[in-house]
Amino acid sequence: MTAAPAGSAVAAPLWRHRDFRRYLTGQAASVTGSSITSMALPVLAVLTLNATTGQVALLAFMGQLPPALLALHAGALADRHPKRRQMIIGDLVSATALVTLPAAAALDVLTLTHLMIVAAVQGAAGVIHDAAAISLLPSLVDRSLIQRSNSRVGALFAVAATSGSNLGAALTALLGPARALLGDVFSYLISVWCTTRIQVREPHRAPQPGRRLRSEIREGLRYVAADHRLAVLTAVNSTTSFALALVNTLWALYLLRNLQMSPTAFGVVLGIGALGAAAGALAAPALARRYGPGPMMLGALALTPCTQIPLLLAAPGATWQVVIGCALVLQLACAGAAGTTQRSIRQIVTEPRMQARMQAVSTCLTSGARPLGALLAGAIGTWIGVRPALAVGSGLLVVPFLVLARSPLRGLRQMPATPGIPEAEPPAAVSVTAPVPSEETARADSRSGEGK
Repeated sequence: MTAAPAGSAVAAPLWRHRDFRRYLTGQAASVTGSSITSMALPVLAVLTLNATTGQVALLAFMGQLPPALLALHAGALADRHPKRRQMIIGDLVSATALVTLPAAAALDVLTLTHLMIVAAVQGAAGVIHDAAAISLLPSLVDRSLIQRSNSRVGALFAVAATSGSNLGAALTALLGPARALLGDVFSYLISVWCTTRIQVREPHRAPQPGRRLRSEIREGLRYVAADHRLAVLTAVNSTTSFALALVNTLWALYLLRNLQMSPTAFGVVLGIGALGAAAGALAAPALARRYGPGPMMLGALALTPCTQIPLLLAAPGATWQVVIGCALVLQLACAGAAGTTQRSIRQIVTEPRMQARMQAVSTCLTSGARPLGALLAGAIGTWIGVRPALAVGSGLLVVPFLVLARSPLRGLRQMPATPGIPEAEPPAAVSVTAPVPSEETARADSRSGEGK
């Protein structure tokens, strides 16, 4: 492993950092496109192809399963090979798969099976891209700027998600949901163009002939398991992902069908809600300095289940649409503040040579929880109804709060300085078991705040 050359991670103001701006522009374009798809795809499945509750759940499952199976491999590859090349390949594969949907719709041959295949291909290509993209950031900026960088990334992504949701609603109304997906195709091409223009030299390892990818995956798992901070935050991420997957799988169906929300109103609610993620991400560094990263994350996790109460009580009508939008603002503000903070902690305490594999373990467990949540949502929604399924998911959002509350990280008062410097509290007090290989990955949708 060789360090990045001087000047590759510059401690200058972020907005004057050319490579960071290119990275941010490309990823923001990608998130904008993902939000268009998040808006248009459920409308295409529910209103155009008349998908049932079970089919909607299966569509979500097909999109989330490939990342669960490939995350660890994608992370090991990103630590072994140039990350920008891996990002470009993932974007080009996603664009190629997605463009087949409007083509099939124009020829009147679009089916739910086709939709599911594209969802699976996009899921696989997305984890290849994301494993490299998230782990590239610490190579672009100085470590002292990682929290600020993640704050800016989270805020801009939230704004991009807002724009994408509103743009998706407009394109769906003007062009129909199938042709609206062309906006996401275009976003992938912008992402490719920006990525090719990043000039910083990435840290790289000396080649190790004969070393198998499986050995590097095991090394990543052991690395996360050995650090109590990484293990706890990974457990928090995966339990949150499972609960939100159960809620998010049926969220669009519930609003569009049960609450009779129009596609335009649906897009507006998503867009307004995403503003909360921007506010939370921007406020995260200040909140972490004032209250400490641990208490701040704990408070955000405590508020999140409460934001689901209006959804469970809602009835059709404009008043409830406003209430749901406000609750979504608060939910995503919590997600933005806690998400950027935990990601910064994990990146700061992880050695450069392990960045992608560390992220891959988290992605694997986080995404692995999503197909299970999607299947459970479909089963509960089919057997006893959509609203009870949402209630179960809302109750499960208490679990990540309990995981963090039972760990020493709950009292973390300042961001870690550098890898290898432990917190004041001993790791032995951690009550969360380390991740085990059985899981997954996925890019988060606009409601979970993770982006493309």
